[in-house]
Amino acid sequence: MEFVHVPVMLDECMEGLNIRPDGIYVDGTAGGAGHSSAIAARLGSEGRLISLDRDPDAAAVASERLSAYENAQVVHSNYSQMREVLDRLGIDKVDGILMDLGVSSFQLDEGSRGFSYHSDAPLDMRMSKEGLSAADVVNTFSEQQLAKIIFEYGEEKFSRRIASNIVAARAQAPIESTLQLADIIRNSVPQKARREKNPCKKTFQAIRIAVNGELDHLSKGLDDAFYSLKSGGRLAVITFHSLEDRLVKQRFAGWCKGCICPPDFPQCVCGHKPQGKLINRKPIEANEQELERNNRSRSAKLRIIERSAECNE
Repeated sequence: MEFVHVPVMLDECMEGLNIRPDGIYVDGTAGGAGHSSAIAARLGSEGRLISLDRDPDAAAVASERLSAYENAQVVHSNYSQMREVLDRLGIDKVDGILMDLGVSSFQLDEGSRGFSYHSDAPLDMRMSKEGLSAADVVNTFSEQQLAKIIFEYGEEKFSRRIASNIVAARAQAPIESTLQLADIIRNSVPQKARREKNPCKKTFQAIRIAVNGELDHLSKGLDDAFYSLKSGGRLAVITFHSLEDRLVKQRFAGWCKGCICPPDFPQCVCGHKPQGKLINRKPIEANEQELERNNRSRSAKLRIIERSAECNE
């Protein structure tokens, strides 16, 4: 299957990164190299692009698609290891970083990867193709652990019932396929909820986040990215669900905060200065033209921050 991943808000990302031809840029999630190709095309001979992806299939495809650009290279690595990668390459600071979060269109559409509840496949969901799988989570985690994951990562109000039914089903036989899990989820929610929207979405999202440690990697990746920026460098992050967006929004707000003295102090004594400034106060969303071309951009939100010229290291 061809690796297809339509770059979300491509023009908005390029404008937000404010790309300089001689700058150094990082794409933390290369995917199908859509954003990476657009960055590389804007760089001159002195510019440089480093594209990362934890998915070995994505890294291989991105390497092939970026082979025409001498100033671009692909590293098979999680964006949470960005600082280590840059250190290995002898790069101290960069001019801009893009992080396009979540699962790619290819991962969703490639049934064998087990991300989708629309086709039957082994329960996998591993972006890196290594480590704990969705089958491991579903068949070995306790009922309490499953309910917690489904509630916190999926924001699913029927989490306890779904977890209870998963445990009951696996007592009869291991749950090994996506459609097995989907059937259990559907039978765990009221008919009204089934009619309103696909009841599997939240639980599949929750298990995927747990399998891939997405929020932990995002937290470290944001820190690595921001503190790898030069003064005036920009970090652009595209999120696709509220948990990601909340984390990005809060981290950006913290970096833009000035005085941290207690509120009852008559004047500032901490001397703390903002480390960054928001380029867009509200998240940028896909326009109507893009929504018509790519429905998966409907939930996307783009936030951009610039590292301050005078910042605390």
